[in-house]
Amino acid sequence: MAPPSKYSPEFREEAVQIALRSSKTISEVARELDLNSETLRGWVKKHQKQQEPAPDADLTVHERARLKELERRNRELEMEVTFLKKAAAYFAKDPR
Repeated sequence: MAPPSKYSPEFREEAVQIALRSSKTISEVARELDLNSETLRGWVKKHQKQQEPAPDADLTVHERARLKELERRNRELEMEVTFLKKAAAYFAKDPR
């Protein structure tokens, strides 16, 4: 069993936020906070993984609207491609 952490959850969260918002590297932020860089890197990865939406999560209203618009545009482009193929075949015929 791992020993209890010497860093509070609040400290970890604050360190992660500093690392994410800063233009500095994780190693530089860790050095400033007197942390091992791999410890901070692990905290950041864990935080980012927790922030990702679940793969089977429902879409937001905005995402659903965007998806509908993209599907409509895709159908429209497919119809244009079909028309252009037919037009190209018509004009490619030998007039003899």
